[in-house]
Parts: sequence; structure tokens; C-alpha cells
Amino acid sequence: MNRRNFLATSLAVAGAAAGAATPSKLRAASLDGKKFKMKYAPHFGMFRHNAGKNPLDQLKFAADQGFTAWEDNGMMKKPVDLQEKIGKTMVKLGITMGVFVAYSGFGKTEFVTKMSQDFRNQLRSQMKKAVEVAKRVNAMWCTVVPGNVNQKLEYDYQMANCIENLKVMSEICEPAGLVMVLEPLNWWANHPGLFLTKIPQAYCICKGVGSPSCKILDDLYHQQISEGNLIPNIDMAWDEIAYFQMGDNPGRKEPTTGEINYKNVFKHIHNKGYKGVMGMEHGNSKPGKEGEMAVIRAYRECDDF
Repeated sequence: MNRRNFLATSLAVAGAAAGAATPSKLRAASLDGKKFKMKYAPHFGMFRHNAGKNPLDQLKFAADQGFTAWEDNGMMKKPVDLQEKIGKTMVKLGITMGVFVAYSGFGKTEFVTKMSQDFRNQLRSQMKKAVEVAKRVNAMWCTVVPGNVNQKLEYDYQMANCIENLKVMSEICEPAGLVMVLEPLNWWANHPGLFLTKIPQAYCICKGVGSPSCKILDDLYHQQISEGNLIPNIDMAWDEIAYFQMGDNPGRKEPTTGEINYKNVFKHIHNKGYKGVMGMEHGNSKPGKEGEMAVIRAYRECDDF
């Protein structure tokens, strides 16, 4: 019996034993191995109840469900040998590596304040490390969060400092083909005090940096809270958007659990010709194995356009 059939049989037995009410046709549809239209990217831990704790097994489980991408914010903190194993496993499974976090200035204002040579050397050093990680896992994108706003400095000076520091980082990324994606995060529910919060602001920064290695990560969960108007902002910032992430609002769980019409949003992005990764940066609305299968069914539903 191959692994896919084994998983389907095991889950069916487990569901029956627990009195699960999930229709068998839905369970079968989520386990048929059909590839999704878009590169939705789970993360480590999202399917741990079905796949186990081993990260390589989690990748294999996701591939069996039809996922063709992955992302891991904490990749830079993993041991080098594990990074290499993850990279090789993804190649074998045909999985595209999405973002990992290369720089995050949460709680700090230095990114929008400092332009000293010492600070710029720190940024160069950090991005050189990111480039090496990207090589091990075959990544094209890495997340950058500039950090907090400085309440004692005019906004325009902060914007200029942010742009100049990103130019320095781009000098390291461009030769390596690594793209920094700037992630605006919402001020209200998750990250009060951050400098970068909205898509138009990120668009302005990218235009100022003027580098193919500095683009936008449009996290639709955060932008629904910060500004809404998701599809029009996608269209207006399209030439600077290189990556998407999602989560429904409220709750930051899988699509179909909140107010965002993700089926329409995904269809719109797909019809614009987007071929990149769609990061599943959210939690599961239900616990355990059934909660994980609910996530897969939600993406099947939203991918049906």
C-alpha cells in the first residue's frame, strides 16, 4: 500500500472510531493528491497531527495533499544540516520554497532612525547570512520588517532612512537573486507601533529603493484590518508585489472562517497571471487532525474557480 492510500485509510478509520461527521467525499477530495491551481504554502506545525513532528514528514504529507509550496519564518534559526535536508526534500517533492524572515526590527526604531556606517554594515552582514540560507533551501524571497516608528523624528526623515537602508540591503541581495519582500503589518490587532502598515506606503518605499530585490509582501489578513479595499490595492500596487500571504479576519484562521471572500480574491490574483507563492500564515480554526483536514478543505473550496 502506498503512503497516500495508507493515509486515506488511516484517517477514515480514525474518523469512524471517533464518530467523525465529515462526509467521506470531502475527505476523499482532500486526499486525492490533485495539485492546487495556486502555490499555497503551509508552514511547519500546520499538519503536525496528521504528519507527525518530523519536518520532512510534514513536507511529504503536504505534497500528498496537492500543495506545491512551503514557507518558514524561522528558517534562519534552524541548524544548517536541517536547512540542507529541507532544501533537498523540497526539490524531490517539487515544492517551491517561499519566504523566511531575514530581518525584523520589532520593538526597535533604528531602521528608520540610523544611517550610520556601523548600522549599514550590520544590515549587510545580516543579508549575507540570509543569502546563504536562501541557497540551502532554494529560496527566492525573504521577509523584511523595518521595525517601529520613531515618535521623536519627522515621518519624512524616517521614510528617507528606511529607503536608504533598504538600498544597502539590496546591494547584497541583487547579485544573489534574492528578493526582500516588505510586509506591512496591522497596527490594531497584532503589531501596534510599527512603521510600515499599508500597501501604498510599501509601494512608495519600493519605488524609492528602485531595486528588483525590494518588493512588497501583501498579507491580506493584515491589510483587511489596516485598510481593506484588497483587490483595488492589489491592482494599484501590482508591479511592486512579489508575494502574498493570507489569513481570514477576524481570528487569523484559514479562509472561509471570516469576512474575506478569498475565492474571489484568489481568482482575481490568478487571472492577473500571478505564478508566485501564497503563504498560509494563519492558525487552524479547529484542533487536531480534523482541524488540519478542515484547512485543506477550505483551500480546496477557495481554489475551485
